[in-house]
Amino acid sequence: MSALSALLEGPYALPLAALAAVLLDRLLGEPRRWHPLVGFGRLAEALEKRLNRRRLPAGLLGWALAVLPLVGLALWLRGFAPFAVDIALLYFALGARSLAEHAEAVAHPLREGRLDEARQRVSWMVSRDTTALDESGVAKAGMESVLENGNDAIFGALFWFALLGGPGALLFRLANTLDAMWGYRTERFNLFGRPAARIDDALNWLPARLTALTYALLGRTGNALACWRAQAPGWDSR
Repeated sequence: MSALSALLEGPYALPLAALAAVLLDRLLGEPRRWHPLVGFGRLAEALEKRLNRRRLPAGLLGWALAVLPLVGLALWLRGFAPFAVDIALLYFALGARSLAEHAEAVAHPLREGRLDEARQRVSWMVSRDTTALDESGVAKAGMESVLENGNDAIFGALFWFALLGGPGALLFRLANTLDAMWGYRTERFNLFGRPAARIDDALNWLPARLTALTYALLGRTGNALACWRAQAPGWDSR
């Protein structure tokens, strides 16, 4: 066995695959065309239209049909080329460069006083009306989205990759995508989308706390931890 083969199959294989995937995301960003999540989104839409009878079992069935076959396929492919498959799956699960680009698209017009453009750009990042936000409101909305998506697009994917390799990162990203599509408290999705929201909550429970702790350690730690203790219990989240 060559030194390279030993390295790629030994205990350092997973960290090296993570490093390669992070570098790919940094250099290339998300695919501009043929992104796998676009196809997954269409699959999710089709399943929802077919199965949504506004019942919990239908939502759970829809989640399983959308996610589990793809994760199973990833596990099967990983048996042939684990290093390459891990890199590819984590690369597609990450969105660090894309998140930075969205943030800069808000910050740049805001710095130059183009408030209407900044409002439009931040509306692409948040799920609320931004047309009446002032400069401070736009900045806060953008920052909140960056901090939240720092978990969804970076830390959470890395956490599940560290535990389960590429299939873990894929599981996390697909579950997160279904929560974003189905996890609403509306008449249409309140029951059907609840399993997707709850599964996403479960997968995020520890990564979200590690993400928040990381933010606190990199900033004003004492103040951040105090705000976390005081405000987190009142946060309305599914």
